[in-house]
Amino acid sequence: MIVSFMTMVSRVMGLVRDVVIANLMGAGAAADVFFFANKIPNFLRRLFAEGAFSQAFVPVLAEYQASDDKNKTRELIAYVSGTLGVLVTIVTVVGVIASPVITALFGAGWFLDWVNDGPSAHKFELASLILKITFPYLWFISFVALAGSILNTLGRFAVSSFTPVFLNIAMISAAIWIAPNLEQPEIGLGIGVFLGGLIQFAFQFPFLYREGMLVKPKWGWSHPGVVKIRTLMIPALFGVSVSQINLLLDTFIASFLATGSISWLYYSDRLLEFPLGLFGIAIATVILPALSKKHVEQSSGQFASTMDWGIRMVLLLGLPAMVGMMVLAKPMLMVLFMRGEFSPSDVDAASLSLMAYASGLLNFMLIKVLAPGYYARQDTKTPVRYGIIAMVSNMVFNLIFASFYGYVGLAMATALSALVNAGLLYRGLHQQGVYRVSRETLFFTLRLVIGAALMGSLVFWLMPENTDWLAMGLWERTYVLFGLIALGAATYLVSLAVSGVRPRQLRAES
Repeated sequence: MIVSFMTMVSRVMGLVRDVVIANLMGAGAAADVFFFANKIPNFLRRLFAEGAFSQAFVPVLAEYQASDDKNKTRELIAYVSGTLGVLVTIVTVVGVIASPVITALFGAGWFLDWVNDGPSAHKFELASLILKITFPYLWFISFVALAGSILNTLGRFAVSSFTPVFLNIAMISAAIWIAPNLEQPEIGLGIGVFLGGLIQFAFQFPFLYREGMLVKPKWGWSHPGVVKIRTLMIPALFGVSVSQINLLLDTFIASFLATGSISWLYYSDRLLEFPLGLFGIAIATVILPALSKKHVEQSSGQFASTMDWGIRMVLLLGLPAMVGMMVLAKPMLMVLFMRGEFSPSDVDAASLSLMAYASGLLNFMLIKVLAPGYYARQDTKTPVRYGIIAMVSNMVFNLIFASFYGYVGLAMATALSALVNAGLLYRGLHQQGVYRVSRETLFFTLRLVIGAALMGSLVFWLMPENTDWLAMGLWERTYVLFGLIALGAATYLVSLAVSGVRPRQLRAES
């Protein structure tokens, strides 16, 4: 609940940020360039910071803390922070210097236009410049993720969940006070990303100091704990990079598509990230340290019980979110983004990719809960194998759907590859005898499906026509949208209560 609340604050601020950006730049060439330049450091962030590193670091840190030797734990943190710092510094410097090469690699369509003096040549030059500004964000956020992993393992979840708020505040401030004063406002947003990373970095220090975990970094490539972490991290890098490579592959293909494709995918993905972060990532954040401790204690029964709780929570929250986003895709985009440079035609285009992305929301959330079942047991290789299969599937789906449906096909392929990944993760846990869905959870799921179906049907039946939405003013549109959401939520909850869902089914065994 703590993580969900703090994440909700962050996601709401993130939506405000995107509303400001949409008003400033819409879904045109400038927006495409900024979103591209912001995506590259975020891709590496998942590798060096929040993804592979955290999945390898948290289980090892949990082992050290279980020994009740605080000095050894502090020593591990010192060597890990020093080693990570050197590596990330090298990557950051190379990224800033080689930004034109990176832009040419992932924005090949723009690069080819630049070589041939085509209409998108300016996108390549501008993206290379903005990437130099945004790339240092990787350095800041890597240490933010390290601090967050430490605090989460200590049970201090609020700090790391609230930290992203500062990035959103910095970007909103840049969009209001810096970007409008520049000839190219997207450069101002890049400055906002840099400042946001710096503020997030500085915010961690007092909390680490309070816990006695603020230590002097040391180089420790051969330290036993570091060796164990990097041994676990290397395969985890491939596992985490799978979904990120899929996103970059989407960007690569989208650079050959119509102007606006990257932006439409971005805005629809941002809406998808709201429930994914609020529920899926929040549950995964608290479940990994808990599963790691159960594994150290060799409590297989409670390990499976914790996994089952995670699945129930994901289904409870993910099913109505998935159905709601698919049914209300267009009005949500209208209320949030349709102003300034963001036109009704942008709403139509982005709503199609949002519906495609939303069809995979439940699977995205299940991956977040199923993967820790492997990482907590220090098995990082199996998710990699499954991830590679999902990545190959995504490439095949891209070739099939993008050729027919353009940018919407890219979103469809991403959703289908998530289904493949989630299915393989569950099958692996089942075959290893680690976890299988309980009988109670199966009946619980059936009740949820019925409730979500009733909710979606009622909202769809009562929803105004597209022309009526367009005829409404902003406040009327907002009022009607929130009324439909409230009605849908009430219908879902009443259906669950009538079908026999009780609060005890939402609790995990301690």
